[in-house]
Amino acid sequence: MSVQAGRVILGLDPGTASTGYGVISVVGNRLHALDFGVMETAAGVPLEKRLEKIFRETNELLTKHQPSATAVESLFFNANVRTALAVGQARGVTLLACAQVGCEVFEYTPQQIKQGVVGYGKATKEQVMEMVRVLLALPSAISSDHAADALGVAICHANTCGIRDGIRKSGAAGAADAARRSLR
Repeated sequence: MSVQAGRVILGLDPGTASTGYGVISVVGNRLHALDFGVMETAAGVPLEKRLEKIFRETNELLTKHQPSATAVESLFFNANVRTALAVGQARGVTLLACAQVGCEVFEYTPQQIKQGVVGYGKATKEQVMEMVRVLLALPSAISSDHAADALGVAICHANTCGIRDGIRKSGAAGAADAARRSLR
């Protein structure tokens, strides 16, 4: 059986200069890395051209791997508004690319990603990178933080979907929604 036969998840770590990507396959309870790396844009290039390159390369990944879902880190605001805006713009073009091909997008906080990969929401970046390597049975550490982060969010989604699917199948999600509506 081919590794590609499993459920395919695209993980993205958007940024204007560097957008990390990681594509994994889930076969049973096994995770396999299919592809990972970084989409890079040059600082001197006009912003619209940089965003167009990120959009185009995201489309190429979606076409090549045809993931059933895309997982991204939720946007958080920090003290540097310029950085937050740049990340938001890169994130926007990746989400648009997913929407255009009908690929559902799931967002996770940094704490959820750490919990989903390491089992501890306050894990260090080094702990997450090592666990990504171990879970995907990679022979050596991933050289790019951005690619490792993208693989991490994809792994988080893979580990979270089983729980989400179980809740959906049990009908508990519908009961919880009905309870919330009755409180309004």
